[in-house]
Amino acid sequence: MCEIVRSEDVRCATFRDLSSFTSSSSSSSSLLWIFVATWNVGGRAPHGRLNLEDLLKVEGPLDIYVLGFQEIVPLNAGNVLVVEDNEPAARWLSLIGRALNSAADPAGSSGGGAASEERPSGGHLFFQRPSLKLLSRSYRADGALLKACNCRRGVRELGELIGIAEDDDDDSGGDSPEPPWRRHQAAYRLISSKQMVGIFLSVWVRRELLPYVGHLRSATVGRGIMGRLGNKGCIAISMSVHQTSFCFVCSHLASGEKEGDELRRNLDVAEILKNTQFPRVCKSPLKMIPERILQHDRVIWFGDLNYRVALSYAETKTLLEENDWDALLQKDQLVMEKEAGRVFRGWNEGKIHFAPTYKYTHNSDSYAGETVSSKKKRRTPAWCDRILWHGKGIEQLAYIRGESRFSDHRPVCGVFLAEVEETKADGGRYQRRQSDGGAVEELDGRVPHGHGFYYQKIQWS
Repeated sequence: MCEIVRSEDVRCATFRDLSSFTSSSSSSSSLLWIFVATWNVGGRAPHGRLNLEDLLKVEGPLDIYVLGFQEIVPLNAGNVLVVEDNEPAARWLSLIGRALNSAADPAGSSGGGAASEERPSGGHLFFQRPSLKLLSRSYRADGALLKACNCRRGVRELGELIGIAEDDDDDSGGDSPEPPWRRHQAAYRLISSKQMVGIFLSVWVRRELLPYVGHLRSATVGRGIMGRLGNKGCIAISMSVHQTSFCFVCSHLASGEKEGDELRRNLDVAEILKNTQFPRVCKSPLKMIPERILQHDRVIWFGDLNYRVALSYAETKTLLEENDWDALLQKDQLVMEKEAGRVFRGWNEGKIHFAPTYKYTHNSDSYAGETVSSKKKRRTPAWCDRILWHGKGIEQLAYIRGESRFSDHRPVCGVFLAEVEETKADGGRYQRRQSDGGAVEELDGRVPHGHGFYYQKIQWS
């Protein structure tokens, strides 16, 4: 087991100096708060008692939630080569929607949380076979409008985006799972979700922001078996908010802790950057909508990147017992490869102030390999789960891990502040956070205190 020791210095260290970031902002720009999480769930389907509210807990509402998962299904031949299993994705989608929007449903929030959700009489999703397609319709804003080019049409009315046509669901009969809140009450709407074998990515947007979202597209790149199949690779979602382009990349890179395996991961990154291409949707000759990842104004790349610590198990164990994470990070493959210019050149990653996120014994706080039963599954503890970003006008405010024991990985979360450029047509319509420098005063109250900014004192049994 490990004892969690809170350190106030760690929380302060997650903030970057935002003075230059905000001072350069003009009156025609505003700030968006973005939450990003990545979690390898080890092939386990979620149960109705799993509560994601702790994972998503942030003081105050944010504008965009981006949630990426890896191994939502076991990576066996049936799932990789035959038929993609969408049921776990539907379950995760239901849990996310419930966690983000529970506050918007007074009836649901008074029923005791997860326990009330599990009653068979309520027709809860976990007592039916969920359909990812039908469930997405229940949560999703009007995808056709969000995908369209809105450069010339200007701002769309909110009603256009949340008033999904009733005949879209005519073919679903009475089997479409109804979310535990009414659609018009939802504070956050799903704008995009995509699955590729075990990788699953969903993007949720605060409903007031919907009229300013456009050019929504997705792309996938398989890097698994034969360098093509989807057991490894990425899902990328591209979108514009006001006049600023965003790209979110959720990836699962090559595994392995042998010397040289990091080169396979470097190659995965290079091939993803080379082969990810988004379809053209913009009809404006005056504006270039990005078709490649690095053409976007702001990019966030996250997932199980699988980079390991280039030390033996015994050496790593000793440094963990001493809480000497700086020494461990000096041997982190991603840090070394990035500093050498072999991968993610020009990308940023926040300072890591949390323990390695992989590999844990099931339902415990002990790393795998410390007991007789777990020695066969021993892996050198490593920071496999990471979040990086690229581009100007974006800063990371928090970089932390969650403490759920659901998987052999711990989830990793980041909170970002991103500047978006507005036009005369939409300026003033969404002014929740103007970039006048006042946003810096909000930072201490809005970062996710609920997660805890932890050092971990490792106790090996």
